[in-house]
Amino acid sequence: MCGIAGFINSGGTEDLQTRWINGMMEAIRHRGPDGGGVYVKPPVVLGHRRLSIIDLEAGWQPMVDDSTGSVIVFNGEIYNFLEIRSDLEKRGFSFKTKSDTEVLLKAYICYGSDCLGSFEGMFAFVIWDNKTKTIFAARDRFGKKPFYYTLQNGVFAFASELTSFKGLPFVKLEVDKRSIAQYLAYEYVPTPNTIYRNVSKLRPGHFMTFQNGSIGINCYWDLPVPSKKTVLSEEECCERIRHLLSRAIKRRLVSDVPLGVFLSGGIDSSAVVALMSELVTGPEIKTFSIGFSESSYDESPYSRLVATRFGTDHYEETLSAIDAGSLLPEIVSRQDEPMSDPSMVPTFLLSQITRKKVTVALGGDGGDELFAGYEYYTGSILADYYLKLPKVLRDGVLKPFCSLLPLSTGYVSPRHVAEKFIRGVDAPQWLRSQIWVGAFTQEFERELWKDFPFSASDSEGLYKETRELFENFKAANSLDKVFYLFARQYLLDYILVKVDRCSMMHALEVRAPFLDKDVAEFVFSLPSRMKIKKFNRKYLLKKALKNHLPPSILHRKKRGFLIPTALWLKQNLRPLVEETLGASNLKKQGFFNPKVVEDMILKHNDGRVDYRKELWTLLVLQLWLKSNPASIV
Repeated sequence: MCGIAGFINSGGTEDLQTRWINGMMEAIRHRGPDGGGVYVKPPVVLGHRRLSIIDLEAGWQPMVDDSTGSVIVFNGEIYNFLEIRSDLEKRGFSFKTKSDTEVLLKAYICYGSDCLGSFEGMFAFVIWDNKTKTIFAARDRFGKKPFYYTLQNGVFAFASELTSFKGLPFVKLEVDKRSIAQYLAYEYVPTPNTIYRNVSKLRPGHFMTFQNGSIGINCYWDLPVPSKKTVLSEEECCERIRHLLSRAIKRRLVSDVPLGVFLSGGIDSSAVVALMSELVTGPEIKTFSIGFSESSYDESPYSRLVATRFGTDHYEETLSAIDAGSLLPEIVSRQDEPMSDPSMVPTFLLSQITRKKVTVALGGDGGDELFAGYEYYTGSILADYYLKLPKVLRDGVLKPFCSLLPLSTGYVSPRHVAEKFIRGVDAPQWLRSQIWVGAFTQEFERELWKDFPFSASDSEGLYKETRELFENFKAANSLDKVFYLFARQYLLDYILVKVDRCSMMHALEVRAPFLDKDVAEFVFSLPSRMKIKKFNRKYLLKKALKNHLPPSILHRKKRGFLIPTALWLKQNLRPLVEETLGASNLKKQGFFNPKVVEDMILKHNDGRVDYRKELWTLLVLQLWLKSNPASIV
């Protein structure tokens, strides 16, 4: 687990290039505090920061292959590198180190881009192919490791974080208003876009080349289209899931440093602990959780139950509103682009307490996307029933009824949920789930902006990436397409980004067994009806784990790793909100309507409208812009 950066064709003296790459490395020192290295041999310049996990004594980067002169910088882990190494040794390759980095480099030398099909892991890497004078770069199947790149005035540059580009004289960073608009809708900037114009993210499951001034991008893997039916029974599927998930966990126990588990008390993280306990004894497993002082958000009793059940070495801390208020500006300022998931606050703290004991942690990320853990999946099914009702009943009775439901600052606000459902259900199928999960609607943004950056004729431009993903995935069932959207957008740009950023701020590696290639391919290939049955989400996973987890864990209501933003925006964070989103600041900035924002704050504080998502998203944006000054175009 590391940080990488570099550039090619920059010009300048070797001393200047060395200074530039050292500056890029310093910006991501937190990703690899154990050391670093640079390779400066014009026209190519590569840099690496290292967090030592495997082969602590060797495995340093950039790593050069003696026989070809090719060079690699690599961020991540290849879990099956020993198997690949054995195959390469049979083909006559010899190795100087015990690292997965050397295996990756020699696999590329042997197989070219076809090597990607054999890698099981999380990775972003760049290889300078010295024979063909080509940059070859790739990102893992789910995008667990970040990869940013830009091509400006003939200079190609890449990095694990956007912050590495600051200070490079050949890279111009301008905040894009269209990206701001997308962020306000999605709560993140969807791949391949970034907050900056002319800087992009490589899509997951893709590789790219840069040769003779041109970029080429190709897909090497994607999720399978689910079958309409399966020849396996439910029991056989459950057995297969247990086997694959257990094997995925075993693969992720390979490490030369201590490991732990993020334990929320939900099904996914509890499953990791349960199956891990069959591989190592309970006391050897260190588990970590965050509790909340607000009871409706607190999952710590469940995490303690699981820790007790499997006898783990358990650590826990409680988060309060005061903690959140003091941490938010710091966390936001350290993000390389804005992302407004409120759970970045507890994730930051969880990573902090975990890193005090271990260097690597396993987590349950991916379980919700594969097995239908979110309420949006049942919402998609409900929408089909709702739209079959007579329009006069929908418009004349149900919609007005929503406004009579109570608002709450707790985990569930009935009116907020109902109004969100109504708002999304009228949207096209491809857009429906994004309206439910996002913050600002396009209509609301047109009120917010003085000059909305998407024209009326470009009405779908704000959601262009969502529509393309939905339409290009050739599943017959619309619910299967929803699964795909959550895996390829929400998981990619929201969940995994949050975990990567918060964990790497503390130099902690987090591994996700549910996103093992074999697990994901098998589960995704199953028909939707096997994973969600009679509105029972995670039906198949619960059945697979019925003999491994207590009923109180299997059948409890899902609680996302959230914080009470609705309440905190009114109380502890209120001074920060009023200062940051005040009229004077917005007038100085010049592109948002201060009256609209003032009205949002008043209505939220008075309890008339629940604007938790919109205000939090806007607050994070303004804090980020304050910490990352740049021209906005």
